[in-house]
Amino acid sequence: MIGKLTGRLEESFEGGCILDVNGVGYVLACSRKTLDVLSAGSGAQKVLVETHLRQDALTLYGFATAEEREAFRSLIEVKTVGPQKALLVLSGLTPGQLAQAIAAKERKRLAEVKGLGVATANRVIDEPAMQKWAVGRAMPAGDGDGGGLPPLGAEAGGTIADAVSALVNLGWKRPEASAAIARAARRLGEDAALDALIRDGLKEMAR
Repeated sequence: MIGKLTGRLEESFEGGCILDVNGVGYVLACSRKTLDVLSAGSGAQKVLVETHLRQDALTLYGFATAEEREAFRSLIEVKTVGPQKALLVLSGLTPGQLAQAIAAKERKRLAEVKGLGVATANRVIDEPAMQKWAVGRAMPAGDGDGGGLPPLGAEAGGTIADAVSALVNLGWKRPEASAAIARAARRLGEDAALDALIRDGLKEMAR
């Protein structure tokens, strides 16, 4: 099993690349976002690898970040979402944006990912394991991209975390509380006060 490769980008193509490791070219299947990272770099680069052996085929999937590899591993556990569809999702959304879409149950946003479709998007969002994976990753501190929320400063991020904690203290489960506050924050904007977020979050929970 191969878990990591360090080498130079030899060639990139639709859906993958060839990584030259000491003169040996490894063919990697990658998301568009990983390919963009590799193409922007120079010299030897580290690529995390997921090795899949199926019947007579050995496929190596490459990832620029551990977060993307973790998202890939979670996605392929969903029924009908194989490795290729998982890469399509990760080509359209960063791990943080994917977590936000799942936590907030943004079905339309996920369905708009090229090649995914409505049925598969619903299956991803409704999968309990994916909801569990999304908890915490959907918050602004997730992966630096805001998780799909409006741009928020450090103070606003703390306010959101406090609002989630408030709903949890009221007896709601954290996954549902996180999703409700995420939707409230998107609607109210970055200047929303804590009490407004909590009120709006409670309205979301009541729907």
